[in-house]
Formats: sequence, structure tokens, C-alpha cells
Amino acid sequence: MAEVLRIEHLNAWYGESHILHGVDLTVNQGEVVTLLGRNGSGRTTTLKSIMGLVGRRAGSIRVNGQETISWPTHKVAHLGIGYCPEERAIFSSLSVEENLMLPPQIGEGGMSVDEIYDMFPNLRERRKTAQGTKLSGGEQQMLAMARILRTGAHLLLLDEITEGLAPVIVQALGRIIVKLKERGFTIVLVEQNFRFAAPLADRFYVMEHGKIAETFSAPELESKTQLLHEYLGV
Repeated sequence: MAEVLRIEHLNAWYGESHILHGVDLTVNQGEVVTLLGRNGSGRTTTLKSIMGLVGRRAGSIRVNGQETISWPTHKVAHLGIGYCPEERAIFSSLSVEENLMLPPQIGEGGMSVDEIYDMFPNLRERRKTAQGTKLSGGEQQMLAMARILRTGAHLLLLDEITEGLAPVIVQALGRIIVKLKERGFTIVLVEQNFRFAAPLADRFYVMEHGKIAETFSAPELESKTQLLHEYLGV
């Protein structure tokens, strides 16, 4: 299985605050990998470090074999990485369709608007009428993900996509993750909702205090229940 992302000895800072302390992880082509951990454990900072969105980084981040630790964000994105931040960052004054027409192409195989609407039926219903501000939280989250899929990104970094959403929307997002995996996307999920992540992920990394505390695969999940309870309180 081809390796898409390899992080070794990653340290990251915001100003004087040292957040990541020697993170090591790998993600293979077509995998869904989840970063679990309490708030403040370093999961979001890991995603931001991959994109070059922290103050300072040290160590190694290789994407498709290329060392990117010193690269600017726009250059990293052009390796086919799509980052969906927790705050979603859609254009609130534009309609759904206008939002979908904006993203630049960074790789081959970006989804057409019609393909997007097939995957996100809620957005088709709202395509012309709804400005970003009039969308529900779940619809805004779907739009943020859909916009990335237009770009041709094949490695998706998704930060807390279920945060604050109704269970029916969470279930719909789970189905979308499954469809994306079937289409060959590689996905890194930062997720607080363990019950959402558990059936989707191939492998799990548990973070604590800016380090990887534990790693295990989906078949090992049942045997790790007590350990996860200690780390996450689930």
C-alpha cells in the first residue's frame, strides 16, 4: 500500500507555546485514519502543521515522498491536500452554487457540481436560494467538504466535522466518508465523536499532551475499549 503521508519527530509552536512534541504517524493510500484525544491534545495543530498553518515547525512531513516541512501553505495544497477547518470558512454572502464555483483546481479529478449534488442531496435542494448564512450548521459543514472535493484534492484533512450537529446529519456525513473511501480518497479525521469515527477508521492514533500516546488498527478496537476510556472518557 502506497504511503501518502509520513510525519516524523514533528514539533510545532504557536509563538512561544510548544504544542507538538515529536509526533510520528503515517497514512496510506485509501485509508481513513482518525486522531483521537481530548481538546488541547494537539490534534488540530497536527492538521495545521501539515498545511503549514502554525508559527514554527521542526521535524519531517513527507507528502507522496516529498519533504514539505519548509513549504508555504499554497505549495502544500497543490500536492492534492484539502483541509476542512473546524470553523468551515464558507463565504456566507454567496449561494451554495457560488461557493462551489470558487475553488481553484489543485489536482486532477475534481468533482463536477452535479457529482457534488449527487453526494450531498441537501445542497442540491439549496443550490440557488440559500446564502451561506441561511444554511443550517450541517448544510454549512457539507458545503465546506464539497468545496474541497471540487479542487481535485485526494488527501482530505477533516477537523471535527460532526461538532454540534444533529444525529441525522452526523449519520449522513458518515455515509459520505464511506463513499469517499470507496472512490479512493485518503482521509485524516480529527474527531471528538468516537462513536462516529469508530466504524469508519482503518487505524486510530490517540494523542495526549502533544504526543502520540497510542496507535492501533480497527480489528484491535474492541480490545482497546478500557484504554480509550482512560484517554478520552468515552
